[in-house]
Amino acid sequence: MSLDLRLEGSVALITGGTRGVGAGITRTLKRAGARVVTCGRTEPDDPEAEFLPCDVRDPEQVEQLVDRIVARFGSLDVLVNNAGGAPYAEVAASSPRLHEKIVSLNLLAPLYLARQANSVMQHQESGGSIVNISSVSGTRPSPGTASYGAAKAGLDNLTATLAVEWAPKVRVNALTVGMVRTEFAATHYPDDSAVARTVPLGRLAEPEEVGACVAFLASPLASYVSGATLQVHGGGERPPVMYAKEEK
Repeated sequence: MSLDLRLEGSVALITGGTRGVGAGITRTLKRAGARVVTCGRTEPDDPEAEFLPCDVRDPEQVEQLVDRIVARFGSLDVLVNNAGGAPYAEVAASSPRLHEKIVSLNLLAPLYLARQANSVMQHQESGGSIVNISSVSGTRPSPGTASYGAAKAGLDNLTATLAVEWAPKVRVNALTVGMVRTEFAATHYPDDSAVARTVPLGRLAEPEEVGACVAFLASPLASYVSGATLQVHGGGERPPVMYAKEEK
């Protein structure tokens, strides 16, 4: 087997691929040779971007989006469910409607997109690869973003389930992503240096580092990887007991 991450000839859809982590994934997959389409509700500033408008929370718009991609490019080989996020909002002080929107974006939208992509990939000779961008918030308490953490935990389970349902044609995997340095990072962690000290590797990830892991899972190098969740979090979080030792 050639140790090559090249994705020439592949058509990839990256939701939320114009900003933040999604932009890093887009740049990385383009460098690997993929034809990348991004989608969202707001058009990007880059006039050369392959962009299609879509509210990924709407199943009808998702169906139309995938149909347009296949009609234009002839296939859909890779889906990256990256769109997501949530504002800081403690449960007792926030509305049910807010939590409904957060779960819809972070759990139901990936389900709708994966379902529609699978309907295409199952009929392609080469099948396809779906990569869900999950979060460390789904693996530990997530104060201030409870519905986001719960949705990401659900996304991890969805990943494992779909990998079983859609094998052998379609591989489904996820990344458990930790803190990433983006234009929006200051919203949740305003002091990078202080936050970085909580990570064993001592820094936040760069968006392209997440992109490199997506490229691996989408490539033939990961041909026997499905139902997996790859941890991309710099070693996780240092146990609180370590801070207590340092203070003595």
